[in-house]
Amino acid sequence: MTGSTYDFWLLDLDGTIVDAETSYIHDIMNEVGTRFGTAFGNWEAEMLWYGPAQPRTRILTRHGIDPKRFWAVFHEVEKPESRAASTYLYDDAEAFIATVDEPIGLVTHCQSYLTGPVLDALDIRDWFDTVVCCTDETGWKPDPGPVELAMADLGVAGNGKRGAVVGDDPGDVGAAWNAGLSGIYVQRRKPERVGQCVLGDQRVTSLVDL
Repeated sequence: MTGSTYDFWLLDLDGTIVDAETSYIHDIMNEVGTRFGTAFGNWEAEMLWYGPAQPRTRILTRHGIDPKRFWAVFHEVEKPESRAASTYLYDDAEAFIATVDEPIGLVTHCQSYLTGPVLDALDIRDWFDTVVCCTDETGWKPDPGPVELAMADLGVAGNGKRGAVVGDDPGDVGAAWNAGLSGIYVQRRKPERVGQCVLGDQRVTSLVDL
């Protein structure tokens, strides 16, 4: 499958284009756990970081933590400069972007105060024609709202153009399907580390497979 198969592309950020060092993930979740008077194991820390939603919710329930409060504390702990310094670009990301002539956007759960510094630190902001950071107002993937907003920004909404959402989380595939697009799952981690097997219109282990 080549870039010309689709008229536009929408990509997730964390776990798809970039990722954070594992030690950073553990350190952040250790601090969050401390603030709640609990401790997350390494597997729990990674599951909380990457999702999917159901295993993440089960972990928080087991520790007696309200999800909304968890994310509030999480965002208090994370600092933009630390996230940017601990984030690296996947080797296959630039190779894939170089093959894409179609409009390309970013739709991410990563909040704007973190997304901007990460894009600037890695010098990849100009890769994307639009960047949509999910909020309570836009909705959260698998809600199609953020995807539809990105499509509107790209000028491809409602004109019959074929698009795909590429991401490492089942929510990315769900958001694609809910918006009437193809959902492509990038398997960055083994299924046992994700907590489930994720289906999509296409499943790849590297972006260069697209």
